[in-house]
Amino acid sequence: MTEPDIRLLLVSGSTRGASTNTAALRTAREVAPTGVAATLYDGLSDLPAFNPDDEEHGPVLPAVAHLREQLAAADAVLFCTPEYAGTLPGSFKNLLDWTVGNGDLVDKPVAWVNVGGPGRGGGALATLQTVLGYVTAEIVVAACRHVPVERGSAGPDGTLADPDVRAALAEILAALAGAAGRGLRRPGA
Repeated sequence: MTEPDIRLLLVSGSTRGASTNTAALRTAREVAPTGVAATLYDGLSDLPAFNPDDEEHGPVLPAVAHLREQLAAADAVLFCTPEYAGTLPGSFKNLLDWTVGNGDLVDKPVAWVNVGGPGRGGGALATLQTVLGYVTAEIVVAACRHVPVERGSAGPDGTLADPDVRAALAEILAALAGAAGRGLRRPGA
C-alpha cells in the first residue's frame, strides 16, 4: 500500500454520541480525495483539564501524548465544533489550550466547517479563529465553510447521505489538502 500524499486530522468539538459535527467529519473521511488520508481524532473526552504545571513540569500524560502524535502526523487539521453558550464547548477549548504552549499548530494549515443552522455557530467560530490566530496556525480561508446539517440526519453508520453535504465536504477537504500540499517539503523536491 502506498503512503498518502496528504494527511488530514479531523477534530470534532463535540462529545455527543449523535453529534452532527462528528457525523460531518465521519462523512468527510469517506469523501476524502484520492491521495488524502483523513483521520478522525477520537480523544476529546479523554483529555485532562489543561494545567500549565502539567505542561511545564509533569510527565506527558497519555491522552495529551496521543493528541500531540495525531497533530504531528497531520499535514493539516479540519475542525467542526458546535456552539455552546455562545462560544466553544469547554472540552474543545481545553483541547486547544493543550496546543498553545508547545507549537502543535504553528504554521499548520487549518480550516473549519460549521454545520449549524442559519445564524448558529458564529460565537464558536469567532473564538476558534481567535485561538488559531494566537497559536499562529495557517487558516485556509478557502476551506472554511458553512454546510448546514439537520440534527438527526446521520444514518446508522454515523455518516451523512445528503449528496450536497457530501460534495461540499469533499470540496473543503480538497481545498485544505491543496494548501497543505503547497506547504510540504518533500525530500528531493
